Amino acid sequence: MKPYVYAISDIHGELELFKKLLKDFDPLNHQLVLIGDLNDRGKRSKECLLLGKKLVEKYDAVYLRGNHEEYLLQFLNSPEEWFQAYVQNGGKETLENLLFKGCCEEYSPTEIAMTVRSYYKELVQFLIQRPLYFEWEDYIFVHAGVDLSKKDWKKTNPPDFIWIREPFHQGKNNTGKTIVFGHTITPLLYGDMQTTDLWISDQKIGIDGGAVFGGSVHGVIFDKNGIVQDIEYPNLAGGWQPDF
Repeated sequence: MKPYVYAISDIHGELELFKKLLKDFDPLNHQLVLIGDLNDRGKRSKECLLLGKKLVEKYDAVYLRGNHEEYLLQFLNSPEEWFQAYVQNGGKETLENLLFKGCCEEYSPTEIAMTVRSYYKELVQFLIQRPLYFEWEDYIFVHAGVDLSKKDWKKTNPPDFIWIREPFHQGKNNTGKTIVFGHTITPLLYGDMQTTDLWISDQKIGIDGGAVFGGSVHGVIFDKNGIVQDIEYPNLAGGWQPDF
């Protein structure tokens, strides 16, 4: 077991910010944990997804499934049913990055899904296999959170690991572990829609600074006793604006 975990969350296609964070990744001493949502909204989702896959294969990184990886997979499974919701939540940028700009207007949802499945078989299979959480020392790393109403948090319904919000944020953490999560941006958790700092409360640590909305990304280094370093980069390019 490596002495440190380096956790990164919610990159959302912001490839340059992802690469900046990875400059501080030390493969010899850091267990890299990607807490999901590498894709959607930002312009470079394909490159972010493929880089995540490469980091798993080369450095044994842990890449957890987020709700946006789930969105993509649900769209690929049921394109006509999921297309509108996926596009409105930033999927258009991912699909255009995977295929070509304008594909969402030129092709039907079924045609898009079939083409993506054909061109990116290995990537799709890789995303299907992503785990929902990772335990290390007295930490749980998870995309959205866990069901704190259950005696055994591991019995959380699978969708809640990637979708849950208020019941987790407001629930009492009796797991005996520190839960590190993304999914809900820290400006929202702080309630001011401005503060991009880590959100820390009741042994819960939110690390999604809302970079894709004009906030920042965090790379957080942990040892068994707590946070060693928080590396934060603001998104100076500005936030995502849907074009529909």
